[in-house]
Amino acid sequence: MKKTKRLGRGLSALIPETPDTPQDTKAEDYTLKQLDVYLIRPNPFQPRLEFDPIALQELKTSIEEKGVIQPITVRPVDDHYELVSGERRLRAVIEIGLDKIPSYIREIDSKEEMLELAIIENVQREHLNPIEQAIAYQRLIEECNLTQDEVAQKIGKDRSTITNIIRLLKLPKKIQDSVRNGEISMGHARTLLAVSQPKVQTSIWQKILKEQLSVRRVEQLIKEAQNKTQARKKEAPRRSVFLQKVEENLRETLGTKVVVRPKKEGGSIEIEFYSPEDLNRLIDIFEQLKTQ
Repeated sequence: MKKTKRLGRGLSALIPETPDTPQDTKAEDYTLKQLDVYLIRPNPFQPRLEFDPIALQELKTSIEEKGVIQPITVRPVDDHYELVSGERRLRAVIEIGLDKIPSYIREIDSKEEMLELAIIENVQREHLNPIEQAIAYQRLIEECNLTQDEVAQKIGKDRSTITNIIRLLKLPKKIQDSVRNGEISMGHARTLLAVSQPKVQTSIWQKILKEQLSVRRVEQLIKEAQNKTQARKKEAPRRSVFLQKVEENLRETLGTKVVVRPKKEGGSIEIEFYSPEDLNRLIDIFEQLKTQ
C-alpha cells in the first residue's frame, strides 16, 4: 500500500522545542499556529526575485522527511494572511500537497513596517543572492528612510558590507544578471567596480566568462589597464607656449577661466561663468568689444 503523505512526523518534527523566533521580537509580539496554506497570500514586498529549482527540490525533500522545521512569518489581513517571510517553504509545502504550515502570526500595521520586516526576515533567513540583497537594502534606504548605518544595524552586518553590496547596482544590468545567476562571483563584481566606464566593465566581464578568470587575475588586468592609461596621459604633448599665452590674455580680459582646445583644423575656446550675473558681465564685455 502506498504511504499517504503527511505533514512531517508529528508536532515535534514540525516545530522544534525551542524554535527560532522572528527577528527583533518578544514572545508576546507573535502567535505560533498551524495555518491552512490557502489562507496565505503572497508577500507584495518579496525581495527574492528568483527561486532556484534545485534548492527548492532539496527543500521539498527535507520537508517530506523531517517536516517544516522553521515556521514562516505572516500578518493577518481581513479574512486571510499575508506572507512576510518564508516563500520558499510555503511553495515547497504547496507543491508537496500539504494543507497546513506552522506560522508565526505578527501584527504589522504600516506598509513601511511590513517592507522593513519582510526584507530583514528574508535577508537573514532566505539566502538572497548579492543583487537581491543590494536591491533589498536600497529599498530599505529609499522606502523606509533608513540610513546605511541603520540598515547595517538591523541586518547585523558592518556598514562597509552594506555599502559594498549596494554599489553592485552601479554595474550594467547584464553584469548584475550574471552575478544573480552565479556566472561570476561577488568578488568579480566588486573588482569591476574599480573601472568607471561601463563599456570597459562589460569588456572585462566578457573576458571573465570566456576565459574563466579568477578574481586575482581580473584585478591584475584592471591594474595593467590603469597603468597604461596613466602612461598615455604622461606622454601627452605639452601645450604650446603660444596657446598658454593666449589663454592667459583671455583670462585677464574676461576675468574668468578660459581654455583653448585646438584640433587638427580649427578648435574651440571654452569660457566659464559661475552665475547668471557672471554671464551678464561677460555679455557686457563682448558688447563693448563689438563697439571698439
